Amino acid sequence: MNKSKRPFTKSKRSFRRRLPPIKSGDRIDYRNMSLISRFISEQGKILSRRVNRVTLKQQRLITIAIKQARILSLLPFLNNQKQFER
Repeated sequence: MNKSKRPFTKSKRSFRRRLPPIKSGDRIDYRNMSLISRFISEQGKILSRRVNRVTLKQQRLITIAIKQARILSLLPFLNNQKQFER
């Protein structure tokens, strides 16, 4: 009956904290396309806050920036290009 040497110790799981997608120096702005494009799906939809892992305030600013970029035609409203992969 030699299953383990120490049966009552907790297993130490390594937990790596995920880095926030928006750094403190990043400006959430409609001109910052490299930042905004991270929060848009392939279809052109705005990803949810849970998927983005951002705060509520940041999500609001992202949404406003994406909408401004769409109005100024920096971003498409929809991406309906069907990709044929076989």
